[in-house]
Amino acid sequence: MPQASWTAPELRWSLRSGNASIRVLTVDAHPLVREGLAAVINKEEGMMVVAEAASGEEALEAFRKLRPDVVTLDLQLPDMPGDSVARQILAECPTARIVVITGLQGDAHMLRALEAGVRGLALKGMPNQELLDVIRQVHSGRKSIPRQVASALADHLGEESLTPREVQVLRLVARGNRNKEVAAHLSIADETVRMHMKNILSKLAANDRTHAVTIALTRGFIAL
Repeated sequence: MPQASWTAPELRWSLRSGNASIRVLTVDAHPLVREGLAAVINKEEGMMVVAEAASGEEALEAFRKLRPDVVTLDLQLPDMPGDSVARQILAECPTARIVVITGLQGDAHMLRALEAGVRGLALKGMPNQELLDVIRQVHSGRKSIPRQVASALADHLGEESLTPREVQVLRLVARGNRNKEVAAHLSIADETVRMHMKNILSKLAANDRTHAVTIALTRGFIAL
């Protein structure tokens, strides 16, 4: 198969030519993951990976140049969150079809992706055929969310989310800061920090500060 390549600022792209009905751009920071996705997709009749990107900026550049039919997108990229990439792509091309393929199973990660406008969710490690089915369904204009992901999201949809200020407080707590230090960082009163922590514990059903940090990390509200 003819293959051409060129060097972008931080990534060597591979551009394949062909007559596939579903042209895919894969975006993931890890070369082995991209190679694995390309191997699975390129074996499927009617599908082809036309380019690969390892960062948000590379994904945006590749999308603008190639206008692929479907973008597979990881949420953890070295330069920006995956949901930010999705928002930028959809702002420029509202009809873009995006499938998030991630190892992050926290509901906050998934909800941010859906709010950004992605049409499909898939988990790394899921059976190849299920992944290909998600890509096909999204390409056809439908939404596709695996049962296990939908179940995890449903468990938390009725819960009150953390406010941006509560997330800031919890990030500082996760770094080992005490209430006074958190207050100093945010230029707020100690009593305000205590109030935020009380709300955080209640919303996350956490027993203490450490438990709250653990839950927030698992669900994707904060990242270390």
